[in-house]
Amino acid sequence: MSNCHCRNPLKPYPATIVKIIDETPDVKTFQMVFDDPEVMESFRQKPGQVAQLSVFGVGEATISITSSPTRKGILEFSVKKVGMLTSALHRLEPGNKVGIRGPYGNHFPYEVMKGKDLLFIGGGIGLAPLRALIDFVLAEENRGDYGKVDIIYGARSMDDLCFKYDILDRWPQMPGTTVYTTIDRTEPGWEGHVGFVPAYLEEINPSPENKYAITCGPPIMIKFVLQALEKMGFSDDQVITTLELKMKCGIGKCGRCNIGSKYVCLDGPVFYLSQLKQLPPEF
Repeated sequence: MSNCHCRNPLKPYPATIVKIIDETPDVKTFQMVFDDPEVMESFRQKPGQVAQLSVFGVGEATISITSSPTRKGILEFSVKKVGMLTSALHRLEPGNKVGIRGPYGNHFPYEVMKGKDLLFIGGGIGLAPLRALIDFVLAEENRGDYGKVDIIYGARSMDDLCFKYDILDRWPQMPGTTVYTTIDRTEPGWEGHVGFVPAYLEEINPSPENKYAITCGPPIMIKFVLQALEKMGFSDDQVITTLELKMKCGIGKCGRCNIGSKYVCLDGPVFYLSQLKQLPPEF
């Protein structure tokens, strides 16, 4: 079992939840380890890829892998409670078993991004897939390959900010990294920026020179972020987003995630804006 091609991509492999972090009132991060060390070793995800998580007796769902492949021996999934499967996941505790199959989909083009500055723009749970790439780029062994890293992140309220330990403590201390955090409305105890992410992006007004912008969040946020980036002079090939929210089976069988001629699970979930513009405007 030297690489993941030896594993059956349709078969969920058993894994154990080793830790659960309460991120927000409706988002939890699950740290998981495959029961078979060989499966753990051969599961080689790339930043931006997804997996299918199954809760036995309930079903399965496509969830982005939140942890960077630079973190060995553990997988993290940040899950927002939105339906039957995610609610079942939220009821689980450390020690409980789940099934994992994957990794699926394409990944963020981190090779192409080498030598460039990176601008991450996230909203709510949309920071989860971006976090895998942020941690990959900021990892000691990769940091020299990339330029300046700017992270703009917002949520509805203070409570709704995911990964507070990253955005408020860890990332701002990293070399060449600036984090801008915002919430939608003023609230007691919040001394940071107030306002929606796209408006904050325009306020910061980053230069598009030698830079890639990578964004994920609610569809309405993505829509206005893309418009703002265009206004600032970012070309369609400098802008990347991920649409994993549209994925269902992960392997192109169910046909639920097609946009025009593309399947998000086979052709995505990561797309350049130039690719999205060739598809029907569905998101």
